[in-house]
Amino acid sequence: MIAKTFVSFASYPLIKCNMNAKKNFSSTLFISIFFFIFFIFPSCSTEVKQTKVSDYGSLSLEEITISKLQEGYSKGKFTIREVIQAYLERIETIDKNGPQLNAILEVNPDALKIADALDLELKEGKSRGPLHGIPVVLKDNIDTYDNMSTTAGSRALKGSKPLDDSFVAKQLRAAGAVILGKANLSEWANFRGELSTSGWSGLGGQTKNPYDLSRNPCGSSSGSAVAVAANLTVLAIGTETNGSIVCPAHNNGVVGIKPTVGLVSRSGVIPISFTQDTPGPFARTVKDAAIALGALIGIDSADTKTLESEGNFLTDYTTFLHEDGMKDKRVGLYKKAFGINFKVDSLMLSTVRILEKMGATIVDIEEITSEVTEANSFEVMLFEYKDGLNNYFRSLGSGAPIKSLEDLIAFNQSDSVELNHFNQRYLEMAQEKESLESPKYLKALKQMQKGSREEGIDLIMNSLQLDAIIAPTGEPAWKTDIVNGDSYHLGTSSPAAMAGYPNISVPMGYIEGLPVGISFFGRAWSEPLLIEMTYAFEHATKHRQVPKFLRTE
Repeated sequence: MIAKTFVSFASYPLIKCNMNAKKNFSSTLFISIFFFIFFIFPSCSTEVKQTKVSDYGSLSLEEITISKLQEGYSKGKFTIREVIQAYLERIETIDKNGPQLNAILEVNPDALKIADALDLELKEGKSRGPLHGIPVVLKDNIDTYDNMSTTAGSRALKGSKPLDDSFVAKQLRAAGAVILGKANLSEWANFRGELSTSGWSGLGGQTKNPYDLSRNPCGSSSGSAVAVAANLTVLAIGTETNGSIVCPAHNNGVVGIKPTVGLVSRSGVIPISFTQDTPGPFARTVKDAAIALGALIGIDSADTKTLESEGNFLTDYTTFLHEDGMKDKRVGLYKKAFGINFKVDSLMLSTVRILEKMGATIVDIEEITSEVTEANSFEVMLFEYKDGLNNYFRSLGSGAPIKSLEDLIAFNQSDSVELNHFNQRYLEMAQEKESLESPKYLKALKQMQKGSREEGIDLIMNSLQLDAIIAPTGEPAWKTDIVNGDSYHLGTSSPAAMAGYPNISVPMGYIEGLPVGISFFGRAWSEPLLIEMTYAFEHATKHRQVPKFLRTE
């Protein structure tokens, strides 16, 4: 759930945790480790081939939206079973054969049975709402109480069956969504070891970027974003601690919403940080992502953070989809993201001109948070990781093969695959930490929240009267390198991630055929405003392009 940046990312500790963590640590521990994922600018060379892909049999489902699916159901153009069957076949054709994206770890063996039950409800004149019959894929750190496992991509949890659905899974089932399967991820949400490669797990192998199979999908919600980008599903759910939703959305040309921490429950989600973790949706359009977000929210007694969302959440965010949503908005431009990649700079500046033509006033800003805040964030994550993992392992019951973080470390040391490429330094660092009553933890937590909130985003936005802050989400996807790990220079997820504030990444354009995203982030609970602005930008630019599964040398 973590990603790294040299700027906002790198100037903030993004680790590849439930988002991604990585890089060596030394005196610059928080920087190297924090922002594991960002992007070395890729130059596209020779196209070896374009993979021919399935067209879902007789159905035309590529790039289909939730609204179009619902229209098809209501008019009898197709049944939910037919749609789910078509997606299952496409997963087999593209993900397992063809380009072999490795986005899906496991397909739901009950998907067609669920589809049949939902079709029957429609025949009886009953609909559960806009997600009725809509296929969705869950990142495999989100519990489902069914015939699928929840593994975090680790061989240590192979076949592990949680004792209950996560709150997220319950909400989706209640809304009528069909859980197609579980998505591959950066193992342990990329908060495991140094020099790791985003999208790799011991169980699933390496997830590939559908725009260029030799390039990286970013992580840790790699499979979730790739599944949506490659039209293997309509929706997917990922998780972020720092960058693990917005970076994969950026690298794979889709929309990703990282909500305010507490808007969506984390109960039943394998954790990294109680303070920073949050699930969030991926979609090909802002509207579809907004629909999904409305279905996920809710107060959950098992996650005390959700109590803070009382009075701050909505069940329908589509009322904020306005084409003139940028008009009269004051937007901060995060200038520290400039000077790292001139191609991204050029794309961002042309985007700024578009936003100005749409009626926005752009205000330059420099610093948002400090390196001290980043260091505190990393410290907080280590403490909370140990506590959270031990609690999760206990939730699996007495029959679980792994009962503690200590057991996990020992398993990895004895396994034939787990430590072949990457170490488990972050697991070991977490194991060394004390309880959450430690004065060191409490001090780091207080300073991190103060530095990222009242002395960070809130201070800047209030003093300049801003509606949102924008920045390039990152650079174009780097070449996947199992030997040296991720190569990145730019990422801007940290300010919002450390504060626990919302962040939405939407396609901003392409550099040599590779997608680049723009991030809109802001104050706590400002999802309606950010959705309004990103929808207006998406409507005005229509940057989304279908990936062609190319490979470059």
